[in-house]
Amino acid sequence: MTMQRRVFMINVATSTCAMGMASMVRAAGLPLVAENEPTAVNLHYKADATQVKHAKYRPGQACSNCMLYQGKPTDPTAACGIFPGKHVAGPGWCTAYVRRA
Repeated sequence: MTMQRRVFMINVATSTCAMGMASMVRAAGLPLVAENEPTAVNLHYKADATQVKHAKYRPGQACSNCMLYQGKPTDPTAACGIFPGKHVAGPGWCTAYVRRA
């Protein structure tokens, strides 16, 4: 069976849009990291960086301006490479912090 190029391109575009929308919906439903989770405890994660009392912390550091933060700096929460399947708070902080370039 041969498919016309136009029909093929429409199917490709539709499929691509559907996959993109599905991933956005999945990302929007991610739970927030709890400060008492084992990984969060090991990395001294706090949802509010102003509450951090750690030698590595410097004022102005926050998840929203970290290289691992997978959202825009203005997003209140976003996925993080350190906590797969979870969101972190934009104003949060942990010891894995790396300033975004």
